[in-house]
Amino acid sequence: MASNADTNDILYMKRCLELAQKGSGTTRPNPMVGAVIVRDGRIIGEGFHLRAGEPHAEVIAVNSVKNKSQLKGSTIYVSLEPCSHYGKTPPCADLIIGEGITRVVAGTTDTTSKVAGKGFEKLRNAGVEVTAGVLEEACRWMNRRFFTFHEKERPYVILKWAESSDNYIDVLRKQGDPAEPHWITGLSERVLVHRWRSEEDAILAGGATIRSDNPSLNVRYWSGPDPVKVIVSRSADIPSDSHIFTTPGRVLLFTQKEMPGTVPGTIITHGDDIPVNEILCSLYKEGIQSVIVEGGARILESFISSGLWDEARIFTGRKPFEKGIQSPGITGRIIEKQIFQGSELKIVVNESPGCS
Repeated sequence: MASNADTNDILYMKRCLELAQKGSGTTRPNPMVGAVIVRDGRIIGEGFHLRAGEPHAEVIAVNSVKNKSQLKGSTIYVSLEPCSHYGKTPPCADLIIGEGITRVVAGTTDTTSKVAGKGFEKLRNAGVEVTAGVLEEACRWMNRRFFTFHEKERPYVILKWAESSDNYIDVLRKQGDPAEPHWITGLSERVLVHRWRSEEDAILAGGATIRSDNPSLNVRYWSGPDPVKVIVSRSADIPSDSHIFTTPGRVLLFTQKEMPGTVPGTIITHGDDIPVNEILCSLYKEGIQSVIVEGGARILESFISSGLWDEARIFTGRKPFEKGIQSPGITGRIIEKQIFQGSELKIVVNESPGCS
């Protein structure tokens, strides 16, 4: 937190975060941003960024002020440093200066190369008082996908799995068993998972999971965009009638098998058995900011052993399998727990995530 931030600064920044959250799932590839304008201890305008290419939060907030004369001498709170360059929209720093706003309180610096403190510099050079770093940790967490993508040049990686009460991720399969999942969680958890999918750019699974479970890897129990389906299969042995191909959505297949290109979106990998770093580099080049990894066990273990993961969401069911495929082992800081009727969810963050 900035040293000269007071209680009111924190209060109004919390409101910025509430507003920014309203853009969840719709602003990509832009960050979520909220803005609040205050004059004489009263909010006179507010707004949030809704969609890339549309007005930024600062513009929405300024336009919401009915009496524009009140802008002179006011303070604008914004969860991310105002932009200073021309993109699809004009610079927000110029708007702030032009409207006579005399103080800017920002949650965190925009570390992308086009901004990276230049917005603050432009404001200060114009005589605007700038306070930065108010609720910075919360502001960065909200846009952790955006920051990871630009600072580490890889997608933000979320690992997700469900395990039995005795720590098995799946039962042992016999040849001829139907291609369907053995559910550990209930409907409430599945609805939550589909909401998660709608919030990420891509979903990743291994070829073995496609063959054994035949998942669709889309959003069915929630309203939102389907993620790009990323399949990792050394053999590229994926049945052509798999749900990933028969349901709408883009598919990327990473394989070590040289192919004639019959599967759209095929990317040939080299090196390791599951080259996590190479896969993430390719997804970064595709502009994919985040990926949720849903298995199987070898895929999950590869991400864990590489250190290239940021967050893990683990459901533990109440019933045992007694035997099966062992769930991955993982260490990190537990930041949240949630109880469901048939399982418990814990969310773990990697305190030293690797860079590609």
